[in-house]
Amino acid sequence: VNAAAVPIIDQPRPGVVRVDAQFGFAQCAFADGLPPALDAARDCGVAVLTIGHSHTCTALGYFTEQIALAGMIGLGFTNATPIVAPPGGKTRIIGTNPFAFAVPDGKGGVGMAFDQSTTAVALGRITMAKAAGEAIPEGWAVDANGAPTTDPAAALGGSLCSAGGYKGWGIGLMVELMAAGLAGGLLSQDVKPLKAVEGAPHDLSQTFVIIDPGTSLQFGERLEQLVASVEQEPGARLPGRGRVPDERVEVPAALAEQLTLLGQGNTGDH
Repeated sequence: VNAAAVPIIDQPRPGVVRVDAQFGFAQCAFADGLPPALDAARDCGVAVLTIGHSHTCTALGYFTEQIALAGMIGLGFTNATPIVAPPGGKTRIIGTNPFAFAVPDGKGGVGMAFDQSTTAVALGRITMAKAAGEAIPEGWAVDANGAPTTDPAAALGGSLCSAGGYKGWGIGLMVELMAAGLAGGLLSQDVKPLKAVEGAPHDLSQTFVIIDPGTSLQFGERLEQLVASVEQEPGARLPGRGRVPDERVEVPAALAEQLTLLGQGNTGDH
């Protein structure tokens, strides 16, 4: 990643803000592009913010929640390294390709938010199962030949499955085109592994649709009705509601030492 990159902002037409991340962090490009994109949404009712040529954005929901905290509806898309084969296939074509959605509560906070991949399960769940010597449920992944597998090692050598089969596959393709197609980065199939220490930049993309809820006289009322309907069920809530950010995080001494060594460019004996 180009940590010294200076994002370049372009507004080719009303309601469109494009940011070239210059192979730097998506967070920096988003921070620069969000203010003009919010202004565009206020002026036009809806705006599109695209971030091209970026490093992985990690948690996509962080970005859409920033949009909601600014009083707007946010819908986000990003592609990733290839890990998903099409139903019936065996070749990795798209990534986990998450999408995220967040809405304001009208009081300066977030009324609802979710961030989810389009795969049946996160890759980390399979990695953990392999480390624990456990089998995985059928439907999570296929092996290198495209056959369903419950062996995590075979799954890691094959591909993840889309959530809901063809339905999740279709949503993953939508995310692919909304991200790489609109923002101009590479298709997932051409993106190099995120943890590779050498090679070309990842060249990923993110696209955000920003909508002014003030274009509707009923949005706030409908949100309140939906919240009331869901929360009358014991133990139920809308996604993203009721979360309390941790102010302290306990870090084991061994992990703290390892992070310090990594930050110094020295892995030591770990």
